[in-house]
This record gives sequence, C-alpha cells and structure tokens, in this order.
Amino acid sequence: MVIHAGDDPRSAAREQAISILYEAETRDVPASDVLSGLVVRPDALTERLVLGWEQDRSEIDSLLARLSDNWPLDRMPAIDRAILRLGVEELRSCPATPTAVILDEAVELAKRFSTEQSGRFVNGVLAAAARETRPDGP
Repeated sequence: MVIHAGDDPRSAAREQAISILYEAETRDVPASDVLSGLVVRPDALTERLVLGWEQDRSEIDSLLARLSDNWPLDRMPAIDRAILRLGVEELRSCPATPTAVILDEAVELAKRFSTEQSGRFVNGVLAAAARETRPDGP
C-alpha cells in the first residue's frame, strides 16, 4: 500500500495505521511488532490508533461482528477489516474529531483501497458504531 495523503497529516496517519494493521494480519504478527519494526517512527495518531485497537481488539471486533449484519469479520476483505477497526478505534479514542470526518475518511479509504461497494459497507457499519459509541452519532 502506497500512502498518498497529500498535505493532511491526519489522513496520512490513518493510511499508515491501516497499512500497519493490514500487514500485521497478513503476516500473522501483532500490530505493535509491525509498528516497532518501522524504520521511521510514525506520528502520534498512527501509534494511538494502532495500539488502541490492539489493546481493545476483542471489544472492537465484537462490536463490528454484531453491526455487520450477516457478514462475518473473517469473510470481509482484510483491508475493509483494517479500515473498520481503525474507524471504530478513532470514534472511541478521538472525541475531538467530528464523527462525520471519521466516517468520510474511512469511506474514502475503502473506495481507494478496496471497492466502491466497500465504501457503502464501511459507511453503514461505522455509522451504526458511531450511534453506539458517540453521543452525537453519525
């Protein structure tokens, strides 16, 4: 995955975090191992999202499994799982970031790295997650 987030450091951080989770899953290693093995240390948001998800993995994955109506996590494309996981982690751990921004970024990442259908799917699941994790909802 090549990161091309332009001038927005938060977008770049999200892309790098997704890349780290994707690599960890495909290599079957902890995400923190991928993070610590990087030649250039990532920014604070990337670390926060990756380590936050790793710490709360079972809770986040359980929420995603419940909200992704009849679509088990293990049947989703790995990149979609990474985007959803980090979207939920950001919803939970970054209250200052508007819900709409988190959802829009996740949808754009899904369209860019997966499929157009993935964008709609990611939007629906994260909107449902936002209703449960944030008082302002989607």
